[in-house]
Amino acid sequence: MSDILSEFSYAFGKPSATAKIKAQANDFVVIEDLGFEFSGQGEHLMVRIQKTGENTAFVANELAKACGVPSKAVSWAGLKDRHAVTEQWLSVHLPSGETPDFSAFLAQYPSIKILATARHNKKLRPGDLIGNAFQLRLTEVSDVAEVLSRLKKVQALGVPNYFGGQRFGRDGNNLSEARRWGRDNVRTRNQNKRSLYLSAARSWIFNRIVSARIEQGLFEQVIEGDIVAVQGEQGFISPITSEQLPQFNQDLASGRAEITASLAGDNALPTQGAALALEQPIVDDETDLMALIRGNRMRHDRRAIALKPQQLSWEVEGDSITLSFSLDAGSFATSIVRELVEEIAVERVYDNA
Repeated sequence: MSDILSEFSYAFGKPSATAKIKAQANDFVVIEDLGFEFSGQGEHLMVRIQKTGENTAFVANELAKACGVPSKAVSWAGLKDRHAVTEQWLSVHLPSGETPDFSAFLAQYPSIKILATARHNKKLRPGDLIGNAFQLRLTEVSDVAEVLSRLKKVQALGVPNYFGGQRFGRDGNNLSEARRWGRDNVRTRNQNKRSLYLSAARSWIFNRIVSARIEQGLFEQVIEGDIVAVQGEQGFISPITSEQLPQFNQDLASGRAEITASLAGDNALPTQGAALALEQPIVDDETDLMALIRGNRMRHDRRAIALKPQQLSWEVEGDSITLSFSLDAGSFATSIVRELVEEIAVERVYDNA
């Protein structure tokens, strides 16, 4: 599989150390945090699932069968990695209030465990979570000292908040299809495909803008016309004037402010001056992707250019390093790993699609 992110810049230069990632499913553990409590009653049965080596959609379909409901009656807050051990909540619409007997389901799939159940008055929808906790083991690390040095930089400064390769599909297929749909003016009622391709289009343009800021030495510097997010302030502060730059660069250094980049939409970019001069050429260069975005009336949004893992810690055992950290929803653990090591390809075999 090709590395679709290979053209994007690194915050600390391309790593020279190599390592295996997800050599075993338990090398990558993800624990979902919804960030809210269940009501204790309602039409929806909430099921806390632990799965190993299975994707979320497959587990949801099999859970639906076990509950005697159609697949559309099962929903989730976020898709979780397949080659991993992950914990997440699924909601099942069972208005009669019963809790099915899951013994046959669990016997059929030893890779799946049910950790808890509860009742709630609303179904889970994509995005109904605040984040995920990760425990990630790098194995066969070629240069432990280099990785530890980079980890200290990541802890202090964060990494580029790139959308991970999974956003663009296997071998970039989602991105290729997004370009084709924009170029050929494809119209479809398939909401899933439209959502995948629109997400790929906006994510690619965002990644290009972040990479350009790194190339120009502007990853850790607010420039005139930037849009920033400030702790304790609702919405974004924009656009930053030349007179405001010293204050906002100070806020950036202290961690109080974050620089944002465009999630492109059909409306004009809100940046001005130097920031607009950086973003606009990239948006203009992606004519096919922008045709798709504009054709679907997507509205412009912003996303922080830096990703700072929370509670980052690590342990070394021989040539293995185990990382622990938390990320907000919508962030990619692979963006952390990308700044640490070059991944050694691992052949994986799966039983289920």
